[in-house]
Amino acid sequence: MACDLGQMVMDNENIALIRKVVQGVPVTDETLAVDLIDQVGPGGDFVSSEHTLRHMREASQPKLWDRDVHAVWKANGATDLATRARDEARRVVAEHRPQELPDDVQAELRSIVRKADAAAGVA
Repeated sequence: MACDLGQMVMDNENIALIRKVVQGVPVTDETLAVDLIDQVGPGGDFVSSEHTLRHMREASQPKLWDRDVHAVWKANGATDLATRARDEARRVVAEHRPQELPDDVQAELRSIVRKADAAAGVA
């Protein structure tokens, strides 16, 4: 069996994005921003408003997807998604320290594995 850790990192990012989309869009006075719409008016600039920036950040903050314009992307090394994902996978492998399970949970898991092995005739 083989797996690509970079692909797993990409999949994780895609799943996070899908979860965000599935949650739907909250419809409140704050998110509708009717006051801002009145203030800016037709043909106005919503993108530079603090309200838009705040809610844009809430909507999606991918770690791997590069949203910079081409010139900035190129100046930053022109890395593709696969390279960024591979680098992130290497970072996680090097730095992640999982929290140890409590002793009682570890004992229960060992017991489950022993029973499963016995039932399968492996033990």
